[in-house]
Amino acid sequence: MEKVKSGNLDQLGLLFERYKKILFGFFYNLNHDASLSEDLVQNTFMRILKYREGFKGEGEFKVWMFHIARNISHDHFRKNKIKDTDDIASWSDRLGDSTGNRDDVFVQNEEMLMLKMAMNKLDLEKREILTMSKLDGMKYKQIGEVLSCSEGAVKVKVFRALQSLKEAYRHIQSQV
Repeated sequence: MEKVKSGNLDQLGLLFERYKKILFGFFYNLNHDASLSEDLVQNTFMRILKYREGFKGEGEFKVWMFHIARNISHDHFRKNKIKDTDDIASWSDRLGDSTGNRDDVFVQNEEMLMLKMAMNKLDLEKREILTMSKLDGMKYKQIGEVLSCSEGAVKVKVFRALQSLKEAYRHIQSQV
């Protein structure tokens, strides 16, 4: 990023290749729309280019990039009401899919559907923190830098988001 900041804009392509999958996964787990996620990844890199002078080089590029990505996501959610276009397969791919007999597959699909429904009942902040911590595998310290809070605060937020997810899942399970 230091090279991009100093005017070597070709280096942005290397950063794009390195981080596009991570960003795509982040956006996809928030909006469940592949086409939109690709657009948001491109918007993130356009904003990185536009605000390259704002990169101070004091922390990790990935953290700075996620600050921008969060802002892109929040701007989009604020401007548009997001419709749920997710399918069970995307959650199965992300969380792992075991092979088994037809009953096992049916039960697993039903559980994935209930998990998806529970996740969608959470507010954006909780979905975002669960996506970063559990699905994207970011460390609490990195998430803290993205959210501008301490690592301990992130642990509390993740714990509370998981509790809310469990509660929403149980509520959906009780209605079935």
